Amino acid sequence: MRVLAYGTSADAQDEYLRISETVTRDALTNFVAGVISCFGQEYLRKPNEDDLARLLHVGKERGFPGMIGSIDCMHWQWKNCPSAWVGQYAGRSGKPTIVLEVVASYDLWIWHEFFRTPGSCNDINVLDRSPLFDDVLSGRAPNVSYTVNDRDYNMAYYLTDGIYPSWAAFVKSITSPQLQKHKLFAKQQEAVRKDVERAFGVLQARFAFLRHPCLVWDKEMMGKVMKACIIIHNMIIEDERDTYLHYYDPSEFLNSSTEDDEHAQFSMERIADLSRYMTNRAQLRNRETHNALKNDLIEHVWQSRSTDE
Repeated sequence: MRVLAYGTSADAQDEYLRISETVTRDALTNFVAGVISCFGQEYLRKPNEDDLARLLHVGKERGFPGMIGSIDCMHWQWKNCPSAWVGQYAGRSGKPTIVLEVVASYDLWIWHEFFRTPGSCNDINVLDRSPLFDDVLSGRAPNVSYTVNDRDYNMAYYLTDGIYPSWAAFVKSITSPQLQKHKLFAKQQEAVRKDVERAFGVLQARFAFLRHPCLVWDKEMMGKVMKACIIIHNMIIEDERDTYLHYYDPSEFLNSSTEDDEHAQFSMERIADLSRYMTNRAQLRNRETHNALKNDLIEHVWQSRSTDE
């Protein structure tokens, strides 16, 4: 924990704990493996029905019905990258890095992590390799229904920055908005999307090992360390969630969601054949649905402000 929390090197533990560098490395390896084995299934899970209902409720309260989180990427510098791989892993900074893709919600809980892509790739390249939408494409994802501006939609979405493609599962901001309603939407979308940026900041603040260039030689070990830190981060989030200023008690909406709200419906249908897979893929990447949803959200945000005034 001292190595992860304070970012100290393995041989530095000899001065304080009187253990050698080799023992420290072995202890770190076993600790990381134990955290993933014991707590990974619970604290790095996909949203279940209760989680999804809570995320949809919070998204609606924040002005984005159907939103279940924000997605973005972070680079972690690999100081001990083998010389033969430097060109492949060097990003914009010219230093070798590995990209972490996460989905974070309003309370900074990280629901998805994908850490293995070389730093020379951008966010779109990472998305193409990521398993984020595997359940959607195979038909195993819960079916979510919600209404925006009197129009029905059946796919939850993430808030993203401008580099991501115009898919039905993404809602981006507006570059250089001119109209007042566009300026309001861009301001609110960028404010809510900061959840994932805050999650990165809190993760690095809690674990200095992730904030400094990684001294690990093994890429697989780097991935295990990253996963263990995210699991511990989510454990802290769960322990402190009820102390947050904007705390949402699940009992306030889970019991009444099936009676009063019709925006959250769930189904678990498995893929039948390749044609179904291609249909799901076309729906996921539908640009027309993306544009329609974005325009409806712009109107929804504008009307919400008029109602509040």
